[in-house]
Amino acid sequence: MATPEVAEPVADDPYAIRPGEVRGAPHNLLGRLRYLGPSVVVGAAVVGSGELLLTSSLGSAAGISLLWWVILSCWSKSIVQAELGRYILTTGDTYLRALGRLPGRIRGPRGPVAWPIWLQMTASGLGLVILGAIVGGSGQALALLIPGIDSRLGATLVAIAALLLLASGSYRALERFMLIMVVLFTATTLICAVAMQFTEFAVTLPMLSRGFQFEFPMQHFVLALGVYGITGLNASENSAYSYWCIEKGYPSFIGSDPRDPGWLERAFGWIKVLQTDVWLTLVILTLATIPFYLLGAGVLHQIGVEPEGRETVAGLSMMFTDTLGPWAIWVFGFGAFLILFSSTVAGIAVGGRFLPEYLIELGYLERSNLSLRLKITRGYQLIAPVVSLLLYLLIEQPVLMATLIGVVAAMLLPVQSGATLWLQSRRMDPRVRPSRLPWAVLWLVFGFQAVMSCLVICYVVLQ
Repeated sequence: MATPEVAEPVADDPYAIRPGEVRGAPHNLLGRLRYLGPSVVVGAAVVGSGELLLTSSLGSAAGISLLWWVILSCWSKSIVQAELGRYILTTGDTYLRALGRLPGRIRGPRGPVAWPIWLQMTASGLGLVILGAIVGGSGQALALLIPGIDSRLGATLVAIAALLLLASGSYRALERFMLIMVVLFTATTLICAVAMQFTEFAVTLPMLSRGFQFEFPMQHFVLALGVYGITGLNASENSAYSYWCIEKGYPSFIGSDPRDPGWLERAFGWIKVLQTDVWLTLVILTLATIPFYLLGAGVLHQIGVEPEGRETVAGLSMMFTDTLGPWAIWVFGFGAFLILFSSTVAGIAVGGRFLPEYLIELGYLERSNLSLRLKITRGYQLIAPVVSLLLYLLIEQPVLMATLIGVVAAMLLPVQSGATLWLQSRRMDPRVRPSRLPWAVLWLVFGFQAVMSCLVICYVVLQ
């Protein structure tokens, strides 16, 4: 067994343990709440295309019968978020640096590269397609708010706005912005879901019971797989979460020397802060995801509408207008824009953090060259909105784009949960490893995700 490692402290590196920042963890819930933040950023990234575009579309296609599946999609990945986060906090590794430690190498341009890095690079490239869907959906929402504006023009304005917002590259600025967005779009969705209960589309208890009969209509297999892959905390957002935790300072607060007499106490204290943050993420996901599915199943399924193409967001708006009245198109347009724009910003922000790490793992960039890493991050944030916009203008099918990427994302989930199991058992201090229950749950999730990945492969082969 390899000796557990902790990354060496590096001054001024936002993605490493920084010297001089060691501090004790808060001892009560109120104190822990003061240090939350990564959950807000990742929540803004998660509650976007998957929930608004795919979850609502699945509800409109399958009705209430797959409610159990949507809940499973939300809740089954939080254990990976918590346990991967435990590893990140106590070692100081970023996600890609951790993947680079896994056994199994494939030849690269400048030497062998860990095989999961190649998979993650492929997924990141395809991730621009989902960003295109989100940018396009944001543009369609903007067109609802400003009559006379074409959705293509709206998408262009969204791309420009995201580019300008990310120009600062500041985690704190991003966190504050996302907090406002998360609160507003969660409140908007909940209000509409509650209002639906006072209309002809109300979801009754018998209907809800049907949602837990574990039916799985095979005609919606691809869309359901897409929902599982992209809703909740998918593989991309789980990996992004590690960067927000490091930028927030959690590993630096613990310190880099496990031999320090106070290290273990600090580690357990900040792991509790992380776990509180994970619970907050799950609450955000549940409050924002389930109402979208119920609105899709309760309204769109009953009136026989399945949104697609350039009219996707306009079709989805019927969830609000048929519930609250025609005036609610403004409420929906505002809420949809907040959801999708916040996802655009968060997705591009994390992509900019991945790119320098890929270059490091491939041997093109030294980790110590911080100034160049930051320039590459900012360069990506200037280019990605434009590329995403072009992809949307080329395809103009937000639901299809999100579904395809969701299916790919489902195949990556067992790689991430399996990597977490290996890293915890081989590279982490034994004193801070999880107890038997979370360890067993993580193994169970890994097995389920592996089965799901095999189903995706079998479906592709048979088609």
